[in-house]
Amino acid sequence: MTQARSFPQRLIALVFTALCALTALALAPPARAEIEVNVNRGDVQPLPIAVPAFAGGQVGADIAQVISANLQRSGLFRPLDPASFIEKDLSAAVQPRFADWKTINAQALVNGQVTVEGGKLRVDFRLWDTFQEQQLLGLQFTSSPENWRRVAHKISDAVYQRLTGEKGYFDTRIVFVAESGSRASPVKRLAIMDQDGANPSYLTSGDSIVMTPRFSSNSQEITYMSLTPEAATVYLFNLETARRESLGSFKGMVFAPRFSPDGGRVAFSVERGGNSDIFVMNLANHSSTRLTSDPAIDTSPSFSPDGTKIAFNSDRSGGPQIYVMNADGSNPRRVSYGDGRYTTPVWSPTGEFIAFTKQTGGQFHIGVMRPDGTDERILTSSYLDEGPTWAPNGRVLMFSRETPGGPPRLWSVDVTGRILQPAPYPGAGSDPAWSPLLN
Repeated sequence: MTQARSFPQRLIALVFTALCALTALALAPPARAEIEVNVNRGDVQPLPIAVPAFAGGQVGADIAQVISANLQRSGLFRPLDPASFIEKDLSAAVQPRFADWKTINAQALVNGQVTVEGGKLRVDFRLWDTFQEQQLLGLQFTSSPENWRRVAHKISDAVYQRLTGEKGYFDTRIVFVAESGSRASPVKRLAIMDQDGANPSYLTSGDSIVMTPRFSSNSQEITYMSLTPEAATVYLFNLETARRESLGSFKGMVFAPRFSPDGGRVAFSVERGGNSDIFVMNLANHSSTRLTSDPAIDTSPSFSPDGTKIAFNSDRSGGPQIYVMNADGSNPRRVSYGDGRYTTPVWSPTGEFIAFTKQTGGQFHIGVMRPDGTDERILTSSYLDEGPTWAPNGRVLMFSRETPGGPPRLWSVDVTGRILQPAPYPGAGSDPAWSPLLN
């Protein structure tokens, strides 16, 4: 028996309608268990999956290619070579010939159909367990034709979630600092792109140096720092309206802004006379409260997902370490105790980890630890790795990496440290920030 359920999803300037069909079959005890991917294992073997071109012309082939690339970059799936496919010209309305897919060991199969009618793009797709010979998932998306990539990302998220049990992260964007020019005369512009490197665009002109962009929880607003010879200013930038708003003037340099989970506050650091402290501003009335008053350097605040705590960096113990305090500034306590210098703490969206940059042994590392400082894990090591940011499902981190004499590049790594790879953006970039899943 098959049940279908429709649900609307608002997109930027468009509406997706998703129709989810889940199949429940009464079968004899299977020869093998239903396929699944365990995201918590560091030695996971990527699942062989087939993603043939969707029926419906070039756009169908393009959608399948984006899905395949997304799943492959996750490191949890191994898309098979289309040249190995035995069955050709699949239709979403017809059950596949499972024997043909078992022959090439395709443990999962994604196939679909694309149609364009009345100026609307409709994409039907199915996810199959080929060895169980059953449908795991069916979806239908309707959109405008120019948004076909978002359809592909949403299908990727649906497949990822069905096979791993955790939410995907493909229908997201990255805001970052795009760098050009020489070291003596750098040009740093605020830029944004899809998580797979597509659709890059600039948000600022390059007439000032921009730093530390961060997303709000609603995905439509970012905060960043702009540095000119005259002043350092923290701005709010609305991605829908392109409206820019200053947080106001402060005595001293303001830097490292970051939103609270509800988007109603921004925490940041203010440097005065060689000392920096953490403040938080209420965006409704622009009133600010000082949270730290230690004579040491306190910076890089990051809210916990529930908004009750803040992780931050401080050298009050003699060198940069990670501390956690209540969101009102009370009960600060040190949580990092390893060798080296700890900076840029960032709380994961799930609350499970705090990511950080660590400098030790002449190298820089990206690592994670539990919020109480236990279970520290180093995920990367290089000449210069810094500035981690979390994917919204808390499974992947993006950061910037430099080699001696080279420009910074964007890289990603998963929480096991096994899946380390350059991000699909060809230019120089730093200070990445990952958006929540788009609406």
